[in-house]
Amino acid sequence: MPRSAFTPAVSQRQLVLKLAACGTSVSEICALVTGARGRPVTEQTLRAHFAQELLEGAVRANSNVAQSLYNKATGGDTIAAIFWLKCRARWKETAQAVELSGANGGPLLVQSMTDAELEAIVAKGRQGRRARRS
Repeated sequence: MPRSAFTPAVSQRQLVLKLAACGTSVSEICALVTGARGRPVTEQTLRAHFAQELLEGAVRANSNVAQSLYNKATGGDTIAAIFWLKCRARWKETAQAVELSGANGGPLLVQSMTDAELEAIVAKGRQGRRARRS
């Protein structure tokens, strides 16, 4: 018995459009779209009969999210503005190098100290912290 041609219903087109807009995968959409015998359609059938809905759903979703981000970025949301500019205006964060040098740009002087000297410095720091708290 020959297979009957699949004819999409308007309700199926609307369903595919909504699911594609939500980011549902094609294989998951196939499970929800059935043919005349009540069996899920194949990915090939879905792509052939619902190509416009799959494309339009994804574009609509991206447009809605982009509009929402744009509204936040232009409405004073600093994080949204930075994200927008990084994505759209090629902003990037550059690592700020911190170069340590000694007096007059010379090398750092490194010296070793005894445990007693180190303990004295730590104790002095603790005393200063206690004094600031009081």
